[in-house]
Amino acid sequence: MNHLVMAPIVVPMLAGSLMILAGDRWRGLAVALGLVSTLALVVLAVTMLAVADEPVVRIYRLGDWPTLFGIVLVLDRLSALMLVLAAVLGLSAFVFSLARWHRAGAHFHPLFQFQLMGLNGAFLTGDLFNLFVFFEVMLAASYGMALHGSGTARVRAGLHYIVINLLASLLFLIGVSAVYGIAGTLNIADLAMRMRDIAAGDRAVLEAGLAVLGIAFLVKAAMWPLGFWLPGTYSAASAPAAAILSILSKVGVYAILRVWLLLFGAEAGASAGFGGGWLLVGGLLTIAFGSVAVLATQNLSRLAGASVLVSSGTLLAAIGAGQVSVTGGALFYLASSVLAIGAFFLLIELVERGREVGADVLAVTREAFGAGAEEDEADAHEEVGVAIPGTVAILGSAFMACAVLLAGLPPLSGFLAKFAILAPLLGHGDAGLPAANWALLAALVLSGLATVIALLRAGIEVFWASPAAKAPRVGLVEIAPVGLLLALCVALTVGAGPVMGYMQATAQSLHAPQDYLGAVTGAPARAPRGGE
Repeated sequence: MNHLVMAPIVVPMLAGSLMILAGDRWRGLAVALGLVSTLALVVLAVTMLAVADEPVVRIYRLGDWPTLFGIVLVLDRLSALMLVLAAVLGLSAFVFSLARWHRAGAHFHPLFQFQLMGLNGAFLTGDLFNLFVFFEVMLAASYGMALHGSGTARVRAGLHYIVINLLASLLFLIGVSAVYGIAGTLNIADLAMRMRDIAAGDRAVLEAGLAVLGIAFLVKAAMWPLGFWLPGTYSAASAPAAAILSILSKVGVYAILRVWLLLFGAEAGASAGFGGGWLLVGGLLTIAFGSVAVLATQNLSRLAGASVLVSSGTLLAAIGAGQVSVTGGALFYLASSVLAIGAFFLLIELVERGREVGADVLAVTREAFGAGAEEDEADAHEEVGVAIPGTVAILGSAFMACAVLLAGLPPLSGFLAKFAILAPLLGHGDAGLPAANWALLAALVLSGLATVIALLRAGIEVFWASPAAKAPRVGLVEIAPVGLLLALCVALTVGAGPVMGYMQATAQSLHAPQDYLGAVTGAPARAPRGGE
């Protein structure tokens, strides 16, 4: 099983390499390889999720080198959870692309595989340098995915995305260099063991390096004001590309979870809790910005991008709260939001198929200025009793499910996740609650209200006020991935008890990482070593 930890990286790497050798002339071979690879990743991820649900942390040392000198991959509950989310979202986006999107440009299939390779490597690596390497693999593939299909809007947004992430990568390198210069190691577990014994004169430089590193993570997590690029980039990308790109912001959240809780936990000495307040405040501001963006946009794709901002802000604020139970609820929210937003990005392309370009803006203009009122009255009698086509009914039901999930309304998993975050914050005693708890409560409630208003308005415009002239033609390979992601959200709701148990166990291991530290370094977690 320890050797199997390498498989989620090796499988898409081999598949992508073979696809490049085959070229676009053998597109059928590329499709077959892609399907086998993505299915294999789902099987591997589910297997690892089952194996990780125990105190044992799985370690894979490449070349059997010691931890301090070699590359270490680590499988624990958190990395297994992220592998499953990436694999399921990857399979859904890949199947959706087979309808037509994979033929919209060159090298879609190898780019997709390298995207999965970078994601899986980022979730499994145990040191900061290789986290940078897998970030770059992931980002290099995402540049191609964001630009895939060409078009002026896509190229413009894609170039902005590339520039911002190149700057973030530069910050990443600066932060890693500062950390290595002070601590003499980039292995995250070994660095955590050394945090308490860092000399007082060096601690400020180390914290500054880690803060720069954190900014790079927060750019990828799209925290305000660093996430202004996200709605435009994701709305311009093709539907399958946007769906798989939507999990990239969660890679930044994963890095914050992993690095911040390991390096600035209770055992970090004078650095314990460093930056926690900034995470909370930044998360709240990101929720506010995302909520305003949700209300302000008339474009469904930009609305989905704004929903990514709201979800990132919610996760960052919950992490910044620094409570085990809140972190457990945040992990539940992470799983639900990744699946729901991925389904929404795929669904938007189907819903808007056949509608006129700019139909949403025209509808708002007509409502504001009263244009077309006479025509609406004249056509009112003709539209009475018109049957709703089956395709439109299915799309409308899926849209409503996405709205309920994103807004956090009962009874689906979005509501349960928000409740799991808020319940520990509200407490059970008569003592007054901190202002930060009230702020997070207000942010979650108001962001849910904003999402309800925006999606209700969008649903009325799309399915009622200005529907497509005829029902869109939707293939099984297009609606099945949306159904799969929504069905998994329903499964999270039905199995909320066991799922929440797993999330709370994951949160407990993140806040008390003795098992992780001991497995990676082979040293007692409470006996940190001094710098060498």
